[in-house]
Amino acid sequence: MPNIKSAKKRVLVNQTKAMQNKMFRTQLKTDIKKYQAALAAGDNALAQETYKAAVKKIDQAAARGIIHKNAAARKKSQFTKALNNM
Repeated sequence: MPNIKSAKKRVLVNQTKAMQNKMFRTQLKTDIKKYQAALAAGDNALAQETYKAAVKKIDQAAARGIIHKNAAARKKSQFTKALNNM
């Protein structure tokens, strides 16, 4: 446990940021699962809607540094290809 006041604050701030990142990552996974479920169900309208939400969340995650920008681009490409092949 840190003794210096600024180090104590850093511990608290790091815990807060880690929790925010964890919550965002969970939301990202949920949106991706909803999109994949819509694809599996074959519902084109729902797939279009969930695709937009998933791509937006992926872009936000890449901007925040939660996932790598190349991983985000790869996922978006895979999602677009799957939607077009539907």
